[in-house]
Formats: sequence, C-alpha cells, structure tokens
Amino acid sequence: GKEMTIGRFYQRSGKWLAATVRFRTVIDEYQTTSHTPEALYRLVECYLSLGLPEEAQKSAAVLGANYGGSKWYRKAFALMNKHAPGTEAT
Repeated sequence: GKEMTIGRFYQRSGKWLAATVRFRTVIDEYQTTSHTPEALYRLVECYLSLGLPEEAQKSAAVLGANYGGSKWYRKAFALMNKHAPGTEAT
C-alpha cells in the first residue's frame, strides 16, 4: 500500500509523471498484490492526463487481459471511450 498511497497523492497534486513512477513500481515489483488492477487504472488516468493515449491504451489492454471482470477495467474502458475514442481499451 505505501507506493499506492504516494502515487495517489502525486496524482491528486497533478504530478502525473511522479504518480506513474509509483504505479509502475506497484505493477513491476508487487505483481501479486491486490492493488495491481487499481495501479493499472491509475496509469490509464495519468497517461491520458499527460496526453499519451497510446500508453493509456497499453495499460487498459493489460488491465482488460488480466482483470477484465474488475470494476477498475470497467472504469478504464469508460475513460478510454470518453477521452481517447480512437483507441481500443481491449
């Protein structure tokens, strides 16, 4: 949880790049944690905020492939459709 807490703080502060580093750490270092789906969703949010829809799509695709039934995937899918309609979230 510490990396997620720090990442969320950076995200709320508009420090998108710092937030992405924290969320990537959660995904890369703690792959079996229950926080992984949320971290992937938060990456989608951050990448869209940074103007990087292709990166957002990649995170959404990983989220869909591994956690397709989760609320985080549903939220990511809706976010991608709203902010990056030219990309696919699956």
